[in-house]
Amino acid sequence: MRRGRSPLWTPLPATKRWLAALLAVMASLFALDVAFPPPIARAADTSPVVEDREGRWLRGFTTAEGRWRLAADLDRVDPRFVKALIEVEDKRFWLHPGVDPIALVRASASFVRTGEVASGASTITMQLARLLEPRPRHLGSKLIEMIRALQIERRLSKREILEAYLTLAPYGGNLEGVRAASRAYFDKDPTWLDDAEIALLIALPQAPEARRPDRRPEAAAASRARILRRLGALGLLEESRVAEAQTLPVPQRRPFPVLAEHLAFRLVAARPGQSVIATPLDADLQNAVERLVAREAARLERDAGAAVLVVHAPSREVRASVGGAGRARPGGWIDMSQAVRSPGSALKPFIYALAFDSGLAAPETLARDGPIRFSGYMPENFDRRFHGDVRLYEALQHSLNVPAVATLERIGAASFAAALRRAYASPRLPPGPDSQAGLALALGGVGMTLEDLVTLYAALADGGEAQPLRRAEPLYGLPRRFVRRETAEAVLSILAGSPTPNGRAPAALSENAPIVAYKTGTSYGFRDAWAFGVSGDWVVGVWVGRPDGSPRPGATGRAAALPLLFEVFDAIGPAAGRPIAPILAPEPAPAALARLQREGLGGTPDQGPRILFPPDGAEVLVTEFGPESRGLSLSAAGGEGALSWFAEGCPASIEATSGRALWRPSGPGFHTLSVIDAMGRRETVRVRIRDR
Repeated sequence: MRRGRSPLWTPLPATKRWLAALLAVMASLFALDVAFPPPIARAADTSPVVEDREGRWLRGFTTAEGRWRLAADLDRVDPRFVKALIEVEDKRFWLHPGVDPIALVRASASFVRTGEVASGASTITMQLARLLEPRPRHLGSKLIEMIRALQIERRLSKREILEAYLTLAPYGGNLEGVRAASRAYFDKDPTWLDDAEIALLIALPQAPEARRPDRRPEAAAASRARILRRLGALGLLEESRVAEAQTLPVPQRRPFPVLAEHLAFRLVAARPGQSVIATPLDADLQNAVERLVAREAARLERDAGAAVLVVHAPSREVRASVGGAGRARPGGWIDMSQAVRSPGSALKPFIYALAFDSGLAAPETLARDGPIRFSGYMPENFDRRFHGDVRLYEALQHSLNVPAVATLERIGAASFAAALRRAYASPRLPPGPDSQAGLALALGGVGMTLEDLVTLYAALADGGEAQPLRRAEPLYGLPRRFVRRETAEAVLSILAGSPTPNGRAPAALSENAPIVAYKTGTSYGFRDAWAFGVSGDWVVGVWVGRPDGSPRPGATGRAAALPLLFEVFDAIGPAAGRPIAPILAPEPAPAALARLQREGLGGTPDQGPRILFPPDGAEVLVTEFGPESRGLSLSAAGGEGALSWFAEGCPASIEATSGRALWRPSGPGFHTLSVIDAMGRRETVRVRIRDR
């Protein structure tokens, strides 16, 4: 007997075939979706924007295509605008899968009646697909947009889709995205918008070039009015508000802010792909300092400029950064806050700070300011005068060179350079065989940047603790102890007692005037003029010079940079933080530190005089002889009382004052020179004078 089949069994093979075909189609669609994904990454190619501490715009940059395309963030977009946009453009946005079936049926019926493609079926997701891949407007493009919309919905959340659309939507010219449009037309982010602004931002993407407010204000006003009436019909606006919003003038395009240009370029270059770069800068202070620098630059030669850094010492936040005088001046694009230049005398406070901190000297320690040779190196003061015995705090206030070099010799030049590196400064020594740190560091014989030097002065302002400056997150570098708090405060007190700048009343006589502990510096050949100041919690550094490094004769730190420093402190306002008390009458130094000691120092009063130049056995080239010649400079140190000079036992050819003398030799050959102090102690050298 033939066994029959179950009636449920017979259709199973057909069902299996149907299921297999369905799975094959789904697998093919999935493979195609993976193989041909939508170009979503284009929405991430945005214009980087550098913002200040409160989120205010400092400087933005266009994309590689030259477009202002700012990343949209729904948390920073007025929710009333978002609600109105969805009601007008795609009211079922939160429900459909990228394609709205109801709108599609309505648009299809309209196409059958009129023979034209209706735009009513385009969802926001489909519009995003069109913005990612622009195509001619026809039925085939509409079908591709629908497929792309489904792909996009599979990859992004509704919130991400809306943000991508608000990033790419066109608003006329090279403006893309609601943030760029709001910035350009309303001079603000779209965090809060009025009724007229909401309507205009909805109307513009529908026909961005035909409705540009800056070129076609009548068309912009008409389209804005249509959207306002639509919002009224939808119940989103009262009729009185619709009428009022229509009376407002159409805005014009405004230029974007351009502040902290040099720093902004550096931050954007260091953070490729980051759309928003937050900084600790203060836009108001930045603007004020840039105006001061521009005014200062207008008084200088056309190829000269200035750079300024303002730092909040407790946080190390850079609150204002001006790298140059701007694009209108030669070299104005060079960021002089990063340029390596000679600091002149600006490092002297740190030499004394390390000497005080290590117990090698005290502010009241006496040092000899006179002609002294340091292993062949013989420094002079800026005014070519010597002052005899001075206390170190006086030497620092008046920026005397010889005591600073003598103090550095006690510390050790290599140790000093290492201490600067540990304090997050980077002294650059010349390459080659002379790359070792030497005593010339005391007078600017090293390369430093404005940021390096401000970092060091910020350490003094913060109780001797060194940290790197903070320009943007993240901040790298742990705090390091540079000197003790007592030492830092002592050095600042000394600097606060420096002579008042010309034309400025002493702070003690001026109401609310900040007490500024300052130090100036002038590099060799008048190439760089520096001024650094500390007042309360604030540190300011100023550079003035030519970006190409050419000399500016007579432009000292005190004359060229110090006035700008005090103007910046005036712009900051009353200094918060611990006030600085100028040092007035210090206690005598301990007996062990009464006088700065030097290893092997000759020429002290107890040892008698010592001839520093020319040394015994030297050969010296002289091209002129006789009483009308320019003469040869002689120098000696030490001894008691006035020093007397003799050549061949006769003083006739020597003019001597204060240990330094001018000798006019009678001719070439061997000569004997002697110096005698008031006690009759003498030193004699024999030298050879050559004429070729």
